[in-house]
Amino acid sequence: MKIPVYQPELLGNEKKYVNDCLDTTWISSRGKYVPLFEEKFAEYTGGRYAVSVCNGTVAIHLALLALGIGPGDEVIVPTLTYIASVNPIVVVGAKPVFVDSCRDSWQADPEDIRRKITPYTRAIIVVHLYGHPAKMDAIMRIAKEYNLLVIEDCAEALASRYQGEHVGTFGDVGTFSFYGNKTITTGEGGMVITNDDTLHDRMLRLKGQGLAKYCTYWHDSIGFNYRMTNICAAIGVAQLEQVERIVEKKLQLVRWYDALLADFPVKTHKPASDDLLHTYWMYSILVEDRKRDKIIQKLAVAGVETRPVFYPIHTMPMYTTRGGRHKVAESIGSRGINLPSWSGLGQNQVEYIVDSLNKAMV
Repeated sequence: MKIPVYQPELLGNEKKYVNDCLDTTWISSRGKYVPLFEEKFAEYTGGRYAVSVCNGTVAIHLALLALGIGPGDEVIVPTLTYIASVNPIVVVGAKPVFVDSCRDSWQADPEDIRRKITPYTRAIIVVHLYGHPAKMDAIMRIAKEYNLLVIEDCAEALASRYQGEHVGTFGDVGTFSFYGNKTITTGEGGMVITNDDTLHDRMLRLKGQGLAKYCTYWHDSIGFNYRMTNICAAIGVAQLEQVERIVEKKLQLVRWYDALLADFPVKTHKPASDDLLHTYWMYSILVEDRKRDKIIQKLAVAGVETRPVFYPIHTMPMYTTRGGRHKVAESIGSRGINLPSWSGLGQNQVEYIVDSLNKAMV
């Protein structure tokens, strides 16, 4: 048996809508599906505006540019995240300042955020890691107190909610990814949401080569080609039609894993409180540090693809001089394993994964 760690589920109108793009020849960034995807995405998340882009990394870059973050600025970001949360900070000329994680949620520690604020701090990037929402009430209080901008990186957390509201709607900007292994996919793609008119207009201009709003082929700023294609948007519309069904299937997956792992000597990434919806982009466990890599290797031999939890960014060569130890993030990063987590997994496959894990831990 071969079980991948993730694969997309394309069981709706994806082929129908893509064929419509081909039949009408609208295959680039013009066509009906781009504005339709933006409209439906804003409606689903509760954001006022949604701006489609070509991937989740440029979504963060676009957000930083629109917010005016640049040289001399510091941006606070959790060290336990994917590299795409951090690299755009450096690309705009700002300095990333890393914070540690909360032990229960694995998310950015609000108290460490407060400790890291300096006169140069301009913004906080909050990452809702693996689908678990961060403590947005505490973080937004800190941001308001120090007049800081907030970007929510929701690449792994579409449909996750905090105190009843979708993640991405608390800060100034929320960013999303639709890579092939995300909750919904467009193949490659991303989205930025905001409630601010000015930020929305600025992001539209920046993503489209700095094109002026009311004058064709007149450019009033330096911009980029960050546009999403009509084909990608068509897939996104079809995927968004199924998002609640996909999330419910993933939560059923969680229930199977939880029951089967109840007596295992592992710690699972459970919701840290009752006022949030953790959508489990990845079902993750913590094992003994020295055993993690051997367990991953043994599972691979059994046909079960897994992957390690993200290595903390401050441990990587290009960021090692960016300050200090982050002990909780380092512990999670050295002990964590992501188990297969796609919505199409059946109960028999989950049982096989857990049985293989049991043998691999011996």
